[in-house]
Amino acid sequence: MRVTLPFVSAARQVSGVQRHAVNVAKSLLLSQEITALTIVVAPWQEHLIEMLPADERLKLVFTTFKDSSWSRNRWYYDGLPTICEAADIVHLSYPVPVHHSAYPCPIVTSLHDMYPFDLPENFGLVKGHFNRYVLRSCLHAVDAIACVSQSTMARLEIVEPRLALTKAVVIPNAVEPGPEERPRILRPRSAPFLLCVAQHRRNKQLLLLLEVFVALLRSGAVSGNMQLIIVGISGPETPAIHAVIRKYRLEDRVRTVSGLSDRQLQELYQRCDALIAPSSIEGFGLPVVEAILAGCRVVCSDIAAFREVGNSSCNFVRLGTHEVGEFVAAIEKALRRPKPRPVKRPDLSLGAVSEQYLSLYRSLLQPISETASSRLAGAAVKRRREVEV
Repeated sequence: MRVTLPFVSAARQVSGVQRHAVNVAKSLLLSQEITALTIVVAPWQEHLIEMLPADERLKLVFTTFKDSSWSRNRWYYDGLPTICEAADIVHLSYPVPVHHSAYPCPIVTSLHDMYPFDLPENFGLVKGHFNRYVLRSCLHAVDAIACVSQSTMARLEIVEPRLALTKAVVIPNAVEPGPEERPRILRPRSAPFLLCVAQHRRNKQLLLLLEVFVALLRSGAVSGNMQLIIVGISGPETPAIHAVIRKYRLEDRVRTVSGLSDRQLQELYQRCDALIAPSSIEGFGLPVVEAILAGCRVVCSDIAAFREVGNSSCNFVRLGTHEVGEFVAAIEKALRRPKPRPVKRPDLSLGAVSEQYLSLYRSLLQPISETASSRLAGAAVKRRREVEV
């Protein structure tokens, strides 16, 4: 089976979507059923190549278009099909413009969330309308939709119920325990710190996080030299975040960083006193899972995606009128307990996820009388029933 997997996006640093794409590639390469895997990257994404394993079946193709939103979307519509002439399956790592008739094979897209509908303010007025159009048109054009969580599937069922029934399945993100390595110090080892891994977007609620951190310091419930490290790509909320840091004179307490390697991020998970995740909505909750695998205390908002992946391993906080106080109380309670042991999640391993993708690909390629959409509908209903039970 020959698969083409485009990584191309605007991000110049590793984002959650890019990590998903890398893990899809790693999972597929575990199977000998994959005879060729073509990865398409932009010139500014060379850092992603270093994250891929050495494998003779792997072929890298670099794009040449100008780095702009218009050029990128036009390339996905007109340019990508020309690279896929020998492919049996094209797997889009996120929804993009699709010219279906230009492809010689079935197309799958990963669906991480429904943010263009749920959080249009993340994109601005014009981009919000455009992203909703791209998302909806892509979902209609592709042959299958791989939702990364039951939470995302539930949102798809509300926005596009027919598509959820006829062409969508749930295949979770692959999450592997990070490598063990002697730490490269980002903060003095003697300084305790809380960690948050999130892009600077409104749904991540980093302004709430800063309010909680200020309340913790004022309450005396944490060590006098407690720090806060926020790891994530800059975004619409970045100016407001730095304004709050200045307002409360937290320049020596709060550090915002980005562009960390997996090893550096793993170091932070292992060393932090707790991971704090106050998001209002998520598609999956990758940092929560990674923290649990690393044996980290986790205090997070009580939302569907975090419940799905965190279960009994997290300290959940209800969002609402008293959320600052409830987060402070939950963090105090978590810090009084010993650090938990790392949790194993074989259901999220590369091997487990690989087989689910291969099963989906086979269903699209197998010439049987019933349509691919019927098979996908049956699989989707079966998975939802299993969850309900």
